[in-house]
Amino acid sequence: GQGVDEPLSATGFRQADAAGLFLSNVTFTHVFSSDLLRAKQTAAAILRKNRFCKDLEIKYDARLRERKYGVAEGRPLTDLKAMAKDAGEQCPSFTPSGGETLDEVTARVTDFFEFLCQLVVELEQKEHGKLGAPGRSSGTSGEQFVFPWTNHCSEAEPSSEGSGSSTVLDANILVVSHGAYMRNWIGYFVSDLNCTLPANLTKSQLSSVSPNTGISHFIIKLENGSLLNPKITCVCLNQDSHL
Repeated sequence: GQGVDEPLSATGFRQADAAGLFLSNVTFTHVFSSDLLRAKQTAAAILRKNRFCKDLEIKYDARLRERKYGVAEGRPLTDLKAMAKDAGEQCPSFTPSGGETLDEVTARVTDFFEFLCQLVVELEQKEHGKLGAPGRSSGTSGEQFVFPWTNHCSEAEPSSEGSGSSTVLDANILVVSHGAYMRNWIGYFVSDLNCTLPANLTKSQLSSVSPNTGISHFIIKLENGSLLNPKITCVCLNQDSHL
C-alpha cells in the first residue's frame, strides 16, 4: 500500500540490479517513478546499470503510488483475503475501510497515461518547430534501442506498419510503479483502449500481479499526434527472466 513506506530489502536490491542489467542497453528518454521509497530505489538501481542514460533525471509522481489499502496496510495478504471473505467479496475487487476502490486507482492510471501522451505530442511538436532539426533517433546507434526480448518473449517488437521506414522513437519511457497499480493499468489498456496482446497470453497471466521487478513493454502509437484512440501493442507482460 501507500502508508507503509519501507525501503527495499536485500533481495529487492538484487532484483532491481538484475532488472537494470537486463535493460542496460536500452536508451530511455524519460524516467518516471512512484514517490514511494521502494520504487524510487528500484528506478535508481535500474539507471545505475544503464550504459547510456545513468544521469537521466528521475521524476517522481504520486499518481504512480501503489493502491491505498486503508486498514489493511502493513498487514499480511492473508488478512486482506480474510476481510474480503467476511465481506462476501473477491480479494482483488474488495476495498478495505479507508482504501481506494479499483475505479479510483484507474482514475489515477488514466490521468497519468494521458499526461504521458500529452508529453510525447508536445515533444514532437517542439521537434517539428525546429526547421531542419534532425529527429531524436538520427545518428544513434541502433543497438541502443534494442530491447532484450528476443529470447524471453513470445513476440518480437513489431515493426512500423506500412511506412516503409524504421520506427522513430519520439519517447522511450521507463515507468516504475507497483503490482496492484500496474494490474489496474494493464486492465485499463485492455478493457478501455483495446490493447493488442501477445497471442499466447493466458487470462490468468493477464490478471496476475507482476512479480517484483517484473517488466512489461508496451508500444504506443499516436496517429498524427492525436491523443484520441492511441494504438497500443503489448510486446511482453510481467517478464521475469532476469530474476
